[in-house]
Amino acid sequence: MTPHVVIITDHKWHNFMVRDDVPSGVLENQFSHLKGDKLCEEGFFKYHEWWYHLSDFSIINKDGPLSRNSWHGYLADSFYSGVLVQVHADHQQYKVGRYMA
Repeated sequence: MTPHVVIITDHKWHNFMVRDDVPSGVLENQFSHLKGDKLCEEGFFKYHEWWYHLSDFSIINKDGPLSRNSWHGYLADSFYSGVLVQVHADHQQYKVGRYMA
C-alpha cells in the first residue's frame, strides 16, 4: 500500500541565488563545507526563512510516493516531513514545497 503524502507548494518558479547573494554569516555557519567548491557557486535559495543549497537534497526515487509532480529532491526534517525541490530544465529556476506523510 502506498502511503498518503500531502504536498504543499505555490507551484511558482523562482530563480536560484548565487553564493554572493547569501549573507556571509549564513555561509560561515551553514555552508562552510562548500567553501572553495566552484561547483557550488549557484543553487542557493531561501524558503520559510531558512537557506538551502541543492547539495543538501537527496535524489527522489522515481518509483516512490514523492516522485509525483516531477519533484527531483527532498530534505527530510523528520521521519514524516521535509522540503521538496524541483529544478527547471534550464537549471536556473526551482519550485519548492513541503511534504507530510
